[in-house]
Amino acid sequence: MRNFENRREFIKKTSIATSSILLAPTLSSANSIFFGSPNNKVVLGFMGLNGRGNFLSNTFSSLPNVEVGYLCDVDSKVLARAQDNIEKATGKRPQGFTDVRKMLEKKDFDGMVIAAPDHWHTPAAIMGLQAGKHIYVEKPCSHNPKEGELLVAATDKYKKMVQMGSQRRTFNNVKQMIQQIHEGMIGKVYFARGWYTNNRETIGHGKIVAPPSNLNYELWQGPAPRTPYRDNVIHYNWHWFWNWGTGESLNNGTHELDVIRWGLGVDFPTEVVSSGGRFAFNDDWQTPDTQTITYKFPNNTACTWEGRSCNSFNSEGSGRGVVFYGDKGTILYNGGNTYKVYDSSNKLILEVKDDTPYDANNTVSPLAKLDGQHMLNFVEAIRGNEKINAPILEGHKSTLLPQLGNIAYRVGRTLICNKLNGHILNDSEAMKLWSRDYEKGWEPKV
Repeated sequence: MRNFENRREFIKKTSIATSSILLAPTLSSANSIFFGSPNNKVVLGFMGLNGRGNFLSNTFSSLPNVEVGYLCDVDSKVLARAQDNIEKATGKRPQGFTDVRKMLEKKDFDGMVIAAPDHWHTPAAIMGLQAGKHIYVEKPCSHNPKEGELLVAATDKYKKMVQMGSQRRTFNNVKQMIQQIHEGMIGKVYFARGWYTNNRETIGHGKIVAPPSNLNYELWQGPAPRTPYRDNVIHYNWHWFWNWGTGESLNNGTHELDVIRWGLGVDFPTEVVSSGGRFAFNDDWQTPDTQTITYKFPNNTACTWEGRSCNSFNSEGSGRGVVFYGDKGTILYNGGNTYKVYDSSNKLILEVKDDTPYDANNTVSPLAKLDGQHMLNFVEAIRGNEKINAPILEGHKSTLLPQLGNIAYRVGRTLICNKLNGHILNDSEAMKLWSRDYEKGWEPKV
């Protein structure tokens, strides 16, 4: 009864169209607090500077009293470009490295930002923790479930913070939406549906050739078992190969599944089933370009996620998003910083808007201006002013969901999981995919 009354009062006080602009007020406030406070300067090092990594380094460099001190990339051209960009923006040229281990020998920086390929995320993060650095790691935080467990253990052991790049955990309207769900805005929420679409082209059939002179392919492979260089993998198409990538379900689905898990109030699933395939093209792409994953949770809730990498037809008006279904209504979230609330008769009763430019299919940053708030949260946590919004334990749980989906897809059957930790029960073949093989000498160790 109380939830219903809260919901009714909220609707009375809120107009159907509201607006929120998150970035400018918050950064303005930050400027007044941190400029002129040299003792609060945060110095960062970056690993992986192509695409998302380039965006991260540029955005972090624009935050108040943050210095991009060091940059690392295995591609000398990418590294030089990133150094040029930071020097142009800040007037100071960061020192560059090819080998992250050499960068981590430097003692005078506070945190490391990791945007290298997925197979590097956990090994590099553990190296960073061992070197005494706080870590900002892009999603997915791990290449496989075992790595996620290792990263959680390393965070506990080395007593440093690890923030995963689940930036929606910092978006103000998304946090408000989750709070309203938990307060009973649409009654008992029992099911959620997430999706991601894109219109990716074929990657063709690559040729085995010599790596370009500007690329240190040995370091690019790092922890992954060695394979010959092919000309259709680097710098982006590694996402679609199991040796380095994790497919669309982790490349993008991690975001929607994180919001779903947050909204449903769940940790680990009890049942996972997945189906799909590489349907759009006949090429070297290994992971599914079309995939559905269904989960059941111990609190009598369930969800699905659908990925379509090669057909960008919108669902519910957006290329990505989540719908929460309750016994008293529905919430439609478009994947950005806006959402709509419907009552049980499908009447729109609340619309929360944000006029920040949003491109659901942008592969670098669909909401570039809002992403900076998640980075600012990491910096403020280093300063001791805030708690990180996406701590690694939550990041691991949300990363594990699509990882389990991929395992179910690869073995072709339903997984039954331990509700306490997500481990797969009574299926030794599936549990072999809980971890992976590593190049000798590169195994991550806590």
